[in-house]
Amino acid sequence: MEQTEVMKPETLDDLIKILHNIFASDSINVEEVQNIMESYESKPEDWKQYAIFDKYRYTRNLVDEGNGKFNLIILCWGEGHGSSIHDHTNSHCFMKMLQGQLKETLFDWPEGKSQGDMVQKSQRILQENKVAYINDSIGLHRVENGSHTEGAISLHLYSPPFQFCQTFDQRTGHRNTVKMTFWSKFGERTPIETTVSQENN
Repeated sequence: MEQTEVMKPETLDDLIKILHNIFASDSINVEEVQNIMESYESKPEDWKQYAIFDKYRYTRNLVDEGNGKFNLIILCWGEGHGSSIHDHTNSHCFMKMLQGQLKETLFDWPEGKSQGDMVQKSQRILQENKVAYINDSIGLHRVENGSHTEGAISLHLYSPPFQFCQTFDQRTGHRNTVKMTFWSKFGERTPIETTVSQENN
């Protein structure tokens, strides 16, 4: 296989194929995955079938199940939509901006049974085509679309996939376990009852 083919995915399908190859191995090089995802230049025609927005909350749309090694998901953030503060269940989380911008706020884990404001570590704006990375040893985060005029679309890779995560109350550090649900899978809307009680992250 030619090296240039591996390094530069021209389409989202190329990117998915390369990711399948990378994740066939049991050891994951975070920098390699980040570089590959960043080298894909976002083209709406590649992903628009998965980009399903909702008026009231952001949506999680499954693109690929990565042979059980990872989930690739497109998140659509309407104007002003944001996540709660959440963890990543001991998984790697890569986030690539496909369109628009998002604000990521990083928090320290709350200590023990602390009943006070959670400690904010840093904040950054995620720009189109850039890739951010987080795992539980880095901390917790909240992601928000601060724009009141345009939506944002991001591509997330979670490895290994997870079905539950913890969300945190910023004022108290209190945590809840929530089930992850998909707004759509492979471009098809999932049955409405499975998404009614979702806490999206």
